[in-house]
Amino acid sequence: MRLEEFDALTAAAARDALLACCASPQWAERVAAGRPYSDYSALEEAAADAVGALPWPQIETALSAHPRIGERAGGTSREAVWSRGEQSGAADGDRAAFVEANKAYEDRFGHVFLIRATGRTAEEMLSAARERLGNPEEAEREIVRAELAAITRLRIGKLVTA
Repeated sequence: MRLEEFDALTAAAARDALLACCASPQWAERVAAGRPYSDYSALEEAAADAVGALPWPQIETALSAHPRIGERAGGTSREAVWSRGEQSGAADGDRAAFVEANKAYEDRFGHVFLIRATGRTAEEMLSAARERLGNPEEAEREIVRAELAAITRLRIGKLVTA
């Protein structure tokens, strides 16, 4: 949809559409409430700012909607279709290695390993998962927030055309 169409949605419809970009209700509410946007860049900036303002429990809510790297999202929802496309590079990877890396990461940090998979190879994603295991929790939380913002930016671009 075009920006003008997005701006014209009801508040509830805008929130629902935005949840495919980031599954945090607080994020969707904030971005929807900022309408109308003067241009696409203003929407992108608002989306990034809203991710940056989320308390950690809302980040965890958003993470819960993301499949593990190397696993295909099921269903026909907009978010599932986008996720399958974003993770297409993982299809060429070592399935057992992804399972092991995901488990180690989840055991260490208590949530799914999140990375902007678009444009990355299976080897790059697997290497990042292993490398990030050594991060202190607070440093990893900032990386997760940045990765979530990057994924959200990509998805805003799929939802609303510039």
